Amino acid sequence: MGLPRRIASERRSHILIDCQNNTIQNNTITGKISVLDLKQIRDRSDAILDLLKRRSDEYDLAPLLAVDRQQRDLETERSQLQARSNEIGKTIGQKMKSGSKPQDPDILALKEEGNQIKTQIAELEPRERQLKAELERQLLDLPNLPDESTPLGKSEAENVEVRRWGDEYLPSNPERIRPHWEIAEQMGILNTERAVKVAQSRFISLVGNGAALERALIAFMLDRQIEAGYLEVIPPLLVNSDTLRGTGQLPKFAEESFKCDADDLWLIPTAEVPVTNLYRDEILQAEDLPIYHCAHTPCFRREAGAYGKDTRGLIRLHQFNKVELVKLVHPDTSEAEHQSLVQDAEAILQALKLPYRVLELCSGDLGFSARKCYDLEVWLPSSGKYREISSCSNCGDFQARRAGIRFKEPGKKGTRFVHTLNGSGLAIGRTMAAILENYQLADGTIRVPEVLQPYLKREVL
Repeated sequence: MGLPRRIASERRSHILIDCQNNTIQNNTITGKISVLDLKQIRDRSDAILDLLKRRSDEYDLAPLLAVDRQQRDLETERSQLQARSNEIGKTIGQKMKSGSKPQDPDILALKEEGNQIKTQIAELEPRERQLKAELERQLLDLPNLPDESTPLGKSEAENVEVRRWGDEYLPSNPERIRPHWEIAEQMGILNTERAVKVAQSRFISLVGNGAALERALIAFMLDRQIEAGYLEVIPPLLVNSDTLRGTGQLPKFAEESFKCDADDLWLIPTAEVPVTNLYRDEILQAEDLPIYHCAHTPCFRREAGAYGKDTRGLIRLHQFNKVELVKLVHPDTSEAEHQSLVQDAEAILQALKLPYRVLELCSGDLGFSARKCYDLEVWLPSSGKYREISSCSNCGDFQARRAGIRFKEPGKKGTRFVHTLNGSGLAIGRTMAAILENYQLADGTIRVPEVLQPYLKREVL
C-alpha cells in the first residue's frame, strides 16, 4: 500500500460529469457502474430499475423520465426559437445593408416577430430552470447501484455472515455480566442525568476513568492506523451543503443531521464527509493514488428513526467519537482496497481481544452511497448478541461523481473518477461498551486490555 499523497489543491477543475469509464452491454449494467447517470437512465432504464429494485421495490424511474422529457422538449423549443431569433437578426442586417430602412413594413414585421420570440423565450426559461432543478433533485435522491457480488436481500435479516473471530475471548460466565451503562454509572465514570440537563436525551458525559479510557482508545486507534499507512487529518466539524451533497447525505437524509441555518453549515455525521470532500472538484494524478486518511472526530446524528431504541448507554447517541478510515483509490484496485480496509478495522478489535463477527450486507440493507459493504459487529454479553461497531463501504465512483474527484493517467486522454472507500476504525463509544462488558471482573472493576495499558498506565479501572 502506498502512503497518502498531498492534497492537490492547485489542480482544481470543474468538469461536466460523463460516463466514459462505464459500459452497458446486452441491456445489463456491469459492476463498474456505480452512479445513476441521466444518459444511462434514458438508454437502459429497465436494467437500472432492476438493480435499484435489488435495494427496494419503492424505486420508480417513470417520474424522473417524465420530467426529463418535458425538460428536453422545452429545451428543443427554446433552441428553435433562439435559432429563429438569430435568423431574424441576420435577415434584418442583410436588408438594411441592401437599402431597407427601419420604418419599412418588412423590417417592422421582422422586428415584431423577433420581439414576440424574445417574450416566448423569457417565458420558457424559468420553467426550464424549474424542470432542471427537479430533475437534479430526483437524480440526487437515487442511491448507488449494488455491486454484482452483493448478496440479494430486502432487509438486515438476509445479511450474510462471513466469519467470526475471538470465541476464545468470550466471557466464561456471561450471566454475571452487567450492562455497560449500569457498571459505568456505578463506577462513576458515566453520567447521563447531568448531560441531559446540559443538552437533552441521548447525550452523555464521561468522567475520570471514563474520559481517560475514551482518550486512550482514540490515541490507540490512531496510532495503529498511522502504522498501517494512513495519514492523520483533523478536518472541520462544520461543513457546507455541497460537502454533504458530495458524499450522499444530502438531500435525502437532511433530517438526520444538525444544521446551523444562519450559516448553511452542518455538524458532521461522520469524518467520511469532510475528509472525502477535501478533494472535491480536483483532478489528481494517477501517482497520487492511493490516498489513505484516518481522522478522529466527534460525530453528530439526530437518530431520527431510532425513537425508543437503545435509550441507555453508549450505543445510540446524538454525539459520539469515532476514528474514521477513508481511501481514494484507482478503480482497478478498488475491491482489494476494500478487503484491506476491512482488515484494518478488524485489526483494532483483534488487538483489543474483543470477539466479533463480519457480515456482508445484502442489497436491501446497503447504505445510500455504498455499492458493497461489510459490517463488523462486536459481542456484547449483557444482551447476548453482536452489535454493529463498524461499517466498511466501497462506494465505487458514486461519491467521486457527485463531488467531482477525478484523476489523470500518464499518456492517456481524459480523466477518470477515483473510487472512494470508508469505514469506522472504530466507533469509540461502542468499543468502550464492549470493553466494559467483556473485561468485567467479578468484583465490579474492569480489567484494562493489554494494548491500552501503556496509554492508561494501569491494569484495572
